Amino acid sequence: MLKNVAALLLDEVHPFELGVLCEVFGLDRSDEGLPVHDFAVVSAEGPVLQTHAGFTISTPYGLDRLEEADLIAVPAGSHFMDREYPEEVLEALRRAVDRGARVLSVCSGAYVLGAAGLLDGRRCTTHWRHAAELARRFPRAVVEPDVLYVDDGAVITSAGTAAGIDACLHLVRQAYGPAAANTIARRMVVPPHRDGGQAQYIQRPLPRTRCDTVGDTLAWMERNLDQEMTVEQLAAQTHMSPRTFARRFQQETGTTPYRWLLRQRVLLAQHLLETSDETMDTIAGQTGFGNAAALRHQFVRSLGTTPNAYRRTFRGPTELTEVA
Repeated sequence: MLKNVAALLLDEVHPFELGVLCEVFGLDRSDEGLPVHDFAVVSAEGPVLQTHAGFTISTPYGLDRLEEADLIAVPAGSHFMDREYPEEVLEALRRAVDRGARVLSVCSGAYVLGAAGLLDGRRCTTHWRHAAELARRFPRAVVEPDVLYVDDGAVITSAGTAAGIDACLHLVRQAYGPAAANTIARRMVVPPHRDGGQAQYIQRPLPRTRCDTVGDTLAWMERNLDQEMTVEQLAAQTHMSPRTFARRFQQETGTTPYRWLLRQRVLLAQHLLETSDETMDTIAGQTGFGNAAALRHQFVRSLGTTPNAYRRTFRGPTELTEVA
């Protein structure tokens, strides 16, 4: 059942993430045959809350309103990664799960669920910028940084900002079927389902480390990504045996030559997809993947989405050349 929904707010809440919850669960769309939720905004810290955008929110509902909710949703807020939470808030969340309710976090709201112990032993996610810290702070959580949302039964966690929409529509789809989720998505002018995960949005340039031995070889590899390379060829260029080269490469870069080269090629492909109208075969040639099929395979493995979908996401559909 998904009839009664409460948005649980703490001080410094982010308005956009709250707005997502209000838009999906708080609007009366019965004129389109959609279910109407008993929706309430609940304050965890007094009747008036400060938002991170500089204005305040007031609500008559306190923590007692959570006791009847089928779903408690916690939007993101500033400094959620390093603040403490009132014990009565954490206890209310634990009681909700114990009685069979579900809890949902948007972005850094996952830290509230983690503080309540609700992420222990569960798969979860948050914004990619905060995922490593979430895993560090809650070591018993199984953090998946590349996905848009994770449904682990009673606990649903979503990634940054707009990924909250994906998670909310997923819950609507579960409760009422795809037609209801699709109708709400159309009203919100968003896709009912997005391909891929957070990986396509993460900025992950390879770290620059001190490379006393292989530094010149790395620079050559960067300049010649379109060429075929083997460890034997690279080792000969560095005047080492293949085994010694592979060991020194791992020591100085933290990864293997193959993985380093693959990541650089994917990064270059991302850049070309964002900034050029070249065909997929041309980009595949420039990045050393050889053909569009190989480019697509490695792109999906690395980023969880196709090159065409990535290009549409970061450039839009206008004047794009698409080659299957």
